[in-house]
Amino acid sequence: MRRVVITGLGLVTPLGGDVETSWANLIASRSGAGPITHFDAGNQKCRIACEVKPVGHPWAFDPNLRVDHKVQRQVDPFIIFGIDAAGQALEDAGLTGMGESERMRAGCSIGAGIGGLPGIASESLVCENKGPARVSPHFVHGRLINLTSGQVSIKYGLMGPNHAVVTACSTGAHSIGDAARMIAMDDADVMLAGGSEGAICPLGIAGFAQARALSMGFNDTPEKASRPYDRDRDGFVMGEGAGVVCLEEYERARARGATIYAEVIGYGLSGDAYHVTAPHPEGSGAYRAMAMAMRKSGLALDDIDYINAHGTSTPLGDELELGAVRRLFGDAMAGASMSSTKSAIGHLLGGAGAVESIFCVLAMRDGIVPPTLNLDNPSENCAGVDLVPHVARKRSVKAVLNNSFGFGGTNASLVMRAV
Repeated sequence: MRRVVITGLGLVTPLGGDVETSWANLIASRSGAGPITHFDAGNQKCRIACEVKPVGHPWAFDPNLRVDHKVQRQVDPFIIFGIDAAGQALEDAGLTGMGESERMRAGCSIGAGIGGLPGIASESLVCENKGPARVSPHFVHGRLINLTSGQVSIKYGLMGPNHAVVTACSTGAHSIGDAARMIAMDDADVMLAGGSEGAICPLGIAGFAQARALSMGFNDTPEKASRPYDRDRDGFVMGEGAGVVCLEEYERARARGATIYAEVIGYGLSGDAYHVTAPHPEGSGAYRAMAMAMRKSGLALDDIDYINAHGTSTPLGDELELGAVRRLFGDAMAGASMSSTKSAIGHLLGGAGAVESIFCVLAMRDGIVPPTLNLDNPSENCAGVDLVPHVARKRSVKAVLNNSFGFGGTNASLVMRAV
């Protein structure tokens, strides 16, 4: 099997429109949460979210940098975020000038958990109130989840695998794992891989609130709402954005003198086979995904320096993940740090696993682990686990584990190491 490395990074998050802005704000313990501005949320049970910031904000995302105006008018936000993050990753890798033969061996694996929900909701009202003849001719291809990969492949002429994962909140991690396998098995030499999401709209917020998944007790203090492992947590805060990495076959990357951020060495995936929204009560699916990723990595448990937890800030999920991590790592937890960056950026759903994988890579690059914000009153189960409360911490980080778990009982874990 061929080795797979990360040679490019791209981010659009509630903390910034690029990698370095997002990372600087994360390790400075800033929160991307605030009152919803995308629409009037006055009648919603949850009125807060972690939104990508508009032009004019110090952490702004400017879609005009990489996304054609015509495309912007035709597609939903998740595609815009994904195109931009993919472009950042390709530019960072120094691969925008690939020749035709190289582009035939380069592809995309960029998914989403929900996709074009804002456009589906708005166009359904157009159809109902104005008639089917008024529905946009761009409706279908502006909402489909695989159209982020489609748009990116067209923009950059990538003719290799064109793939899109849809596994709820595990999407980003599954996308990277699947793409790494494609390179390892010689289906491609280069893959842009990750996830995006843009579902902060009336229907999206109402739906998750009715499922009792969102935080609804911190509408007046949104920056305090996402509080993984804290006793006062009451649900997640919805985020939006995208994360995309450029994966490349190791020998190819080394031969061209590429910057190699990390190597993907373990990928584990499993199903709970239990419930559509609740995790398995023993955390068995999470445990098996992590155990598989570790086994494939060839590392010992005490080689892991940092775990980026799924840690959504839900009362049940946080406890079960903590239990599964403790069960797997045992005494090795004493040497590892673990945090939930969702405390700062919210839950990016299908984009979460990819964004958090990039944070893991940056932790290795800079020797610093990001904090878990709002961990004021840790739950009893947190005892003995270094959850990096409130403030980022300098430490050596040579190997990392990233967890992503989703509705339907879908689980993914990635292990990466410095090269």
